[in-house]
Amino acid sequence: MTETDMTETDLAAEIDALGAKLAKAKASITRRFIGQETVVDLVLSSMLCGGHALLLGLPGLGKTRLVDTLSTVMGLKGARVQFTPDLMPADILGSEVLETAPDGSRAFRFIEGPVFCQLLLADEINRASPRTQSALLQAMQEKSVTIAGQPHDLEAPFHVLATQNPLEQEGTYPLPEAQLDRFLVQVDVEYPDRDTERDILIATTGADEGEAHQVFTAEELIRAQALLRKMPVGEQVVEMILDLVRACRPNESEAPEMVNASVAWGPGPRAAQALMLTTRARALLDGRLAPSTEDVLAMARPVLIHRMALTFAARARGDDLGAIIASVAASAMDARSAA
Repeated sequence: MTETDMTETDLAAEIDALGAKLAKAKASITRRFIGQETVVDLVLSSMLCGGHALLLGLPGLGKTRLVDTLSTVMGLKGARVQFTPDLMPADILGSEVLETAPDGSRAFRFIEGPVFCQLLLADEINRASPRTQSALLQAMQEKSVTIAGQPHDLEAPFHVLATQNPLEQEGTYPLPEAQLDRFLVQVDVEYPDRDTERDILIATTGADEGEAHQVFTAEELIRAQALLRKMPVGEQVVEMILDLVRACRPNESEAPEMVNASVAWGPGPRAAQALMLTTRARALLDGRLAPSTEDVLAMARPVLIHRMALTFAARARGDDLGAIIASVAASAMDARSAA
């Protein structure tokens, strides 16, 4: 057996072992966050990719409970910030205070804000002003913050899981496009079906409530993130990702008339990078050694929907961005199948 064969065999064994460990993590999460397997898979995918997730849904659907459970299961140091209209950037990042020593000398000391953690829950992020929302931009992208001209690195791994109420609710502010693009995926948290809601009632209103237990450590998660990037991706999958992302950009040669007529702006190269990573994560969570075109199809909406916007005329017509993405993705799938 050649050295290359040994390397591929070792990689396959590591991927299998990680898949089994992820199955244990999912089982532990679902003890407290019942049902909603798609939501759990998407959030775990974002963490495996080293990215951030935006959880969109009405109040009371368990978004905060999910993030709290993830902190326990993944072995990460968590922190929570409740975003409100009067929240200031320093309340998130930290600030310098002037302290007087016993000898009378004075010096500035930096006091870390809640962003200095490994898993930050930004609860109801769209309740805060745009100025405060943007305070997370550098932390999310560069994994560091600058206070009083001095850079401060954040502890690895660092993930932001932000919850957001629908914009139709009173007292909310739309997130800036630049910040939306820094979320790897948008996770839509829907109402549970009847059977799932029955299970929730029984499991959470009795004397004993299911508890989550730690499965990963921070170091193991970092190794998992590195392993995910070693997963092979077939040429067919790469080409479908390019077909899909480019077809969602208005006025591109690959864009269909539906996109040109309805989409104001489309996804950039960061969206293609996100699709490449999340398709690997989906395959890993499903126990497979490499992603397929079906993974691209499944990840199209959560990766692209917050990186696109409808024109004013399209909103007036009642066009649905999710339906447009689904149509373009299905066309890309058909084209790859025929190729």
